[in-house]
Amino acid sequence: MFGEGKVDELTQVVARTGAEVAVVDNRVGPYQTYNIGGKLSTGAEVVDRFTLILEIFGQRANTRTAQLQVELAELRYELPRAEAKASLAKRDERPGFMGLGEYDESREQDIKSQIAVIRDELDQIAETEESRREKRRASGFDLVALAGYTNAGKSTLLRRLAADHDVDENEELHPDLDRTAESEDRLFTTLGTTTRRAEVGPREILLTDTVGFVSDLPHWLVDSFRSTLGSVYHADLVLLIVDASESVAEMREKLVTCHDTLARRNEAPIVTVLNKVDQVDDKELEQKRAALEALAPDPVAVSGLTGERVDGLRERVDRELPDWQEERLYIPMTDDTMSLVSWVHDHGDVETESYKDDHVLLEFRARPSVVERARSRAGSLPA
Repeated sequence: MFGEGKVDELTQVVARTGAEVAVVDNRVGPYQTYNIGGKLSTGAEVVDRFTLILEIFGQRANTRTAQLQVELAELRYELPRAEAKASLAKRDERPGFMGLGEYDESREQDIKSQIAVIRDELDQIAETEESRREKRRASGFDLVALAGYTNAGKSTLLRRLAADHDVDENEELHPDLDRTAESEDRLFTTLGTTTRRAEVGPREILLTDTVGFVSDLPHWLVDSFRSTLGSVYHADLVLLIVDASESVAEMREKLVTCHDTLARRNEAPIVTVLNKVDQVDDKELEQKRAALEALAPDPVAVSGLTGERVDGLRERVDRELPDWQEERLYIPMTDDTMSLVSWVHDHGDVETESYKDDHVLLEFRARPSVVERARSRAGSLPA
């Protein structure tokens, strides 16, 4: 990890500053942690990048799903350390060798058992989520997910697009859907998911804000948050939010990481959104567009904070979502007819509604699933 000279330099810095923790911006193995910590005469704790991230995640995990995902990530991170202790103890027959703690041969198996239990519970949550997504689509909603780096402004943009239209969720069935989205200038504020209603053109959509991506994360850590990221992977459209105020190099690096994360499971088209344009002038914005064209073709530039160009984003979302199907129904007047007419108004875009000879003519556009359900309901009415 470091040469002896660099460790001596670190020791001097820790002593001079009185630091209680030394954070290494990399993954540090158990032996390396012990060796570096042994050099720090002040007794400062040595923490690597992933331990720090997991500690922050643990503090922000306020829902059952988020807590399970953080616990899974922590266990997956601890497992190779437990395996290292087991291997070393078996080889050297010296409990506590290298200061790694006394060997407990059951610890490795305990971790694997806990991982299996948590995975089973998260799989059940994922099945519930998929069922909920399908019910929402059948009710006429398109599902749009906000993805991108932490602190790119996803939560602010969610609030701008969705205004005050909250999703009325059953807390018992789905504890991860909060009624508000935090908008703060700090990292990792969103660990669960926040879903809100929004209107784009004639459509009603559900917008979901999710956990922000972080650079240089191993695949096992990203996979630990698979349940939360499911709303991104299975959306009808993904808005990839990028901070336009950052340098081209930073934006490029983050776009590569985002595409790498999304490419593994994502099923939906991706539209890149250059956010925070209130912090850059038009010339700089065009230069960044040109430099990032290969990674972000035809992006949309907006400011979630001021609302600048957000109407253009709504229009783009409407164009990118799956086409609606046109339908013409001639419905007999019965006690249930007006209920069906009202339902079509709520779930589609009605172009014609006329009454003649005890029938109603409806011409409308809607998602194919809504059209199919309208046909079925109309067909069940008595002639």
